[in-house]
Amino acid sequence: MKRSASKKAYQEALKYFPGGVNSPVRAFGSVGGSPLFIKKGAGSKIYDVDGNVYIDLVMSWGALMLGHAAPEVVRAVEDAVKLGSSFGAPTCAETELAKMIRDAVPSIQKMRFVSSGTEATMSAIRLSRGFTGRDKIIKFDGCYHGHGDSLLVKAGSGAATQGIPGSKGVSASLSRDTIVCPYNDIAYFRKVVAKQGKDIACVIVEPVAANMGVVLPGIGFLEEIRALTKKHGIVLVFDEVITGFRIHFGGVQTILNVKPDLTCLGKIIGGGLPIGAYGGRKDIMDHVAPLGGVYQAGTLSGNPVAVAAGIANLKALKKKDYAALNDKTAILCDGLEAAFIKAGVPVTVNRAGSLFTVFFTKGPVDDFKDAKTSDTKRYAKYFWSMLDQRINIAPSQFEAQFLSFSHTDKDIQAILNAL
Repeated sequence: MKRSASKKAYQEALKYFPGGVNSPVRAFGSVGGSPLFIKKGAGSKIYDVDGNVYIDLVMSWGALMLGHAAPEVVRAVEDAVKLGSSFGAPTCAETELAKMIRDAVPSIQKMRFVSSGTEATMSAIRLSRGFTGRDKIIKFDGCYHGHGDSLLVKAGSGAATQGIPGSKGVSASLSRDTIVCPYNDIAYFRKVVAKQGKDIACVIVEPVAANMGVVLPGIGFLEEIRALTKKHGIVLVFDEVITGFRIHFGGVQTILNVKPDLTCLGKIIGGGLPIGAYGGRKDIMDHVAPLGGVYQAGTLSGNPVAVAAGIANLKALKKKDYAALNDKTAILCDGLEAAFIKAGVPVTVNRAGSLFTVFFTKGPVDDFKDAKTSDTKRYAKYFWSMLDQRINIAPSQFEAQFLSFSHTDKDIQAILNAL
C-alpha cells in the first residue's frame, strides 16, 4: 500500500506539534509506525492523502452517527456559517438544541453548552464541589473523562486511598482529592463511601466504559451507586460524552432508567463539530454563574455553527432505527469472534449497542485490570493487517470501534473478509 504522502506529511507535522499530532492516540504510539493523514470522508469511508480508501470504524471516536459529511449536517453548517461563525451572544438556535436534548434526556432540566467533553466534565466537577461544599471526588480506574487535572489520576492502593498523579503537571494536592475505585467492584465502592461519604462532592462514571475498551456495567452496579450517592448527599455525574445518543437516542440512562444528578455530553450532539454540554437538576444548575457562585464561561460556548450541526444531527437521529444498527453491530461482533475462535486466537469481544472492542485476552473483561491482560503486540499486528486491507480501526487496544448508520451490509462483509 502506498503511504509515502502520509509519511511525508507526518515528518512535516513533527516540526510543529508534539509528536506530530494534536491528540496523543493519533500518533500510533500503541501500534507503531506513523499515522494516516486524512483528506476527506464520505459516509462509512475515509480517504487518505495517498488516495487510499478505508472503511472507517473510528468515526471520529464515535461522534459521527450518520457517517462522514452527512448531507443534512453539511447543509446546516453551510447555512449557519453564511450568517456568521461566532457572536459571543445568545442565539435562538441554542435554545432549540437545548430543548431537543432535554426532551431526549429528561434528567437534564437545565444545561450549559461548552466546547468539548473535557470542558463538560471539568465544569460538572467544579459545580458539584460548589453545590455540596465538599472537595473530594470518586472516579473509576480505566475511565477517562478528559484531561482535567482532577481526572488524570491513577488508582491508589487500599479500599479508601486517594490516587496518585497520572500525568506530569498534575499536583499531588489535586490527586489527594481524587479517590479511584475499580470499575464494577461495588463492594470496594461501598467501603469508600462508608468511610469518606461526608467529604465526597461527586462520583463521576461512564455508565458504559469506553476508554479502557468497551466494558459494560455489571448487574446492579449503577443502581447501587445511585442509591449510595443519594443516601450520602453525593452528586452523581454520568459521563455520556461517548454513549449519549449512540447506544440509544438519549443515552444509557434512558435504557437503564438510572437517573443521575448531572450528565456530560459531547461528540454526537455536535454532529462532528466541537461542542459539549453539562446539565441536570435545576437546583444544582442554578449554582452556575450568573445565577450562582460557580463560575464557568466560554466565548465559543453555544457556537452557532456547531449548534446548527447538532440540531440537524439530532433531528436525523430521532428518525433512525437504533435497534437495527445495534443488531448489525452484533452480527459483525459475532463474526469477528467466530473467526478468531476458528483460528485458535483467544479474544473477548465486548459490545454495547453500536460500539465494541476486541480484547486479545481470554475473557471476561469486566474492569481495567482485566483489560490490561490483553496482548497489545498481537493487537498491533491485527491493526496493521486490517489497515493494509483498507479497514481503519482504533490504533490502540484500549479504545472502542464504532459503526454508524452509513455502514452497509457490504461494509460488514468486507470487514469480515479482511479478518
